[in-house]
Amino acid sequence: MDQKKIDRINELAHKSKSVGLTDAEKAEQTELRNEYRRAVTGNLAAQLNNTYIMTPDGKKRKVGRGT
Repeated sequence: MDQKKIDRINELAHKSKSVGLTDAEKAEQTELRNEYRRAVTGNLAAQLNNTYIMTPDGKKRKVGRGT
């Protein structure tokens, strides 16, 4: 997600608190927030896919689901 979209999310949040949003702006805000969530969870998943745990016996174990 690029910085322009993040700035727009913040702009809409500030406007929402001050004067309110139109229905079109609310829809835009929802879509931008969903896109941001997908980007964050995707980045976190990629980071965890490259994460290993070192066991006391010196072996590396890949972090996975349920670990």
